[in-house]
Order: sequence, then C-alpha cells, then structure tokens
Amino acid sequence: MGQIITLDAADGHALSAWEAGFADSPRALVVLQEIFGVNHHIRAVCDGFADAGYHVVAPALFDRAERGVELGYAPQDGQRGMQLRSAIAPDATLADILAAAGYLGRESVGVIGYCWGGALAWAAATQSTRFKAAIGWYGGGIAATRTAHPNCPVQLHFGALDDHIPLSDVEAIRAAQPGIELFIYDDAGHGFGCSERPSYEARATALAQERSLAFLQHHL
Repeated sequence: MGQIITLDAADGHALSAWEAGFADSPRALVVLQEIFGVNHHIRAVCDGFADAGYHVVAPALFDRAERGVELGYAPQDGQRGMQLRSAIAPDATLADILAAAGYLGRESVGVIGYCWGGALAWAAATQSTRFKAAIGWYGGGIAATRTAHPNCPVQLHFGALDDHIPLSDVEAIRAAQPGIELFIYDDAGHGFGCSERPSYEARATALAQERSLAFLQHHL
C-alpha cells in the first residue's frame, strides 16, 4: 500500500519517509518510529492508519546519522538504535518531524509515536505549534520534561510492567499534566503494541489503538 518518498527539512537535509494512504484521505498523521527505524512494523502501523482513512507519513529519523536503517528487536538492535539516536541533535530531529507535517500539506495534522517516537510526539507537542493532536505510546524520558506546556491535546499510553519507564515516572507526568489523557495498561510492558516483540500484549494494543483513533477523530 505504501511507498518510499523524500522529504526536505528546513535546514536543507533530505530524508526518506514511508507514505501510506492518499492525499484526499479525511485526516493526516505523522507516525514516529521506535528506536529501530522505519522498519517492517512501523510501515505496517502506517498502513493500518491508512486503512482507517489517514494520509500518513513516517519520516526516517535516523537518516541524518545513517540512511536505510531498519533494525530488528534483538538486544544488539536496541543498542545500535540508541547509538544512532545519540548522534543526532534533538533540534534536527524536530525539523525532520516538521518536514513530514509540511509534506502532508494541511493545517490540521496529528502526530503519533512509539518508544523513542512516543517521546518525540511529546516534544513535537511542546516544542512546536504545528500539530492539532499528539499521542505517545510508551515514550521514555517524558518525565524529564513533564512540566513543559503542550500546544495541542495530548494522549499518552504506558504499560504497568514497563521495565524502561517506572510507574513513578508515569505518575509524575500525570501529576504535572492533569489536562492530558494518560492510560496505564496493567498487563503490558514496554513495546506492548508491537506484534514482533516478545512484550506484545494484544488486549492492551487493541484498547490503546481504539483510544488513539477516537482521540484523533475528535481533534483532527
């Protein structure tokens, strides 16, 4: 269903992206990758949103460090992803996210991210005014900037069994941001929404997806 395209960021950087859906789809959405790149799973996520009526773009955020990165879910893949992430300045990553939003060509655009992308969705909501809705699934590090002001409605999803994001961090986010929607899934760990990971939890995924689609439909 999807295809690889090229985006141009404001600083002149050209990056690849996965596009799914059609320009005349009812809604537009930027999908932000895990620490594993725009791999098979993220492309499938994009295609799923396209089936739900979205024009979707997932920017290849590792392109500034290394092009064509698609990692699996072995421990060494996570380590490689962390290395690539650390090689890219946060401002540059935000520029690439905004390039994806610009490509969609609409005033009303949403953003959803997973793992690293979940934290980036929060950053996009607090560091730009481009998005009308932002959703983060198990985004690590959000607690460190929990007092930042979101410029659009935000919805966050966390697993109670997440071994990367302690519940104390999740509760700190909830206390600092009483106006956002925040959900905790009791039987879910980190990466619970990815069927290619051992931590996949089907019931939590279905409920989080249902809530995400309802949130986007309401705000876009």
